[in-house]
Amino acid sequence: MSRPRAKLTNTFPGCPVESTLSFIDGKWKGVILYHLMLEGTLRFNELRRRLPSVTQRMLTKQLRELEEAGLLSRTVFPVVPPRVDYALTPRGESLRPVIMTLKAWGDENVLCDGDRMTLKPLENRSASRAKFEDA
Repeated sequence: MSRPRAKLTNTFPGCPVESTLSFIDGKWKGVILYHLMLEGTLRFNELRRRLPSVTQRMLTKQLRELEEAGLLSRTVFPVVPPRVDYALTPRGESLRPVIMTLKAWGDENVLCDGDRMTLKPLENRSASRAKFEDA
């Protein structure tokens, strides 16, 4: 869990949005959860291939934090070479609506052009944006 946000949670006890974000913040956590939701159990190197910009050290750190939070499980198999599988726990799976809503919002509002991300102009968004504005 990210320490700066955790400090904020202590300042505003009981805030469900801040508390929830403290478990899934971090550059790669949401993307890791998304890939596990789409594809099920993945090995470490399978996750690395899906996230080519992440370093091994950072991926390991983010996976450990998600495991400590109880959002994913890590299974080590006693084989050579070592095999480690990552899968969502029921608690991690309970974040599916949150992650999929973030994906839908991104599909609707974010333009990805190579390594650059920008918000789409409002006039280019489809009529489905009403579902986000009604919430």
